[in-house]
Amino acid sequence: MPDLLVPLYDLPVAREQEGLWVGKPLPHQSPSVLSFIGDNFSVAWKAEASVSFGSLPPKITVAVERESGRFAGFCCWDCTAKGFLGPIGVHDNFRGKGVGQAVVIAALHSMREAGYGYAVIGDAGPIEFFQRICDARIIEGSSPGIYGNPLP
Repeated sequence: MPDLLVPLYDLPVAREQEGLWVGKPLPHQSPSVLSFIGDNFSVAWKAEASVSFGSLPPKITVAVERESGRFAGFCCWDCTAKGFLGPIGVHDNFRGKGVGQAVVIAALHSMREAGYGYAVIGDAGPIEFFQRICDARIIEGSSPGIYGNPLP
């Protein structure tokens, strides 16, 4: 899949999601966040997300259901490469409820506050989701991009 480019100078306002807390975890919360990612997505995403806890504040946004304390989703940035957004994941039980949009928009605002003008979503999917929520644009000729090295 191609990479996408997101202009950060005209982002939509981050909206609160009813029943969810959306924000940055503290460093001591990294074990539970990374366990959620590894258990529900992949070891590779867990490894990428672990990089987000190497800075203060962490470069990850999480969504947690207020009532139960269950993780609903996450979005990292600057993990695979500078200026890259992702990995991004929403737990199956929370899909279609605005969680993905909430964590992505919050993370993009963090990138803008850090001084970035644009974000790259590498090997993006689903493209239409990102086009709809943050005006993402396809970068022609970008596949396989930085993910094209032969290492397993």
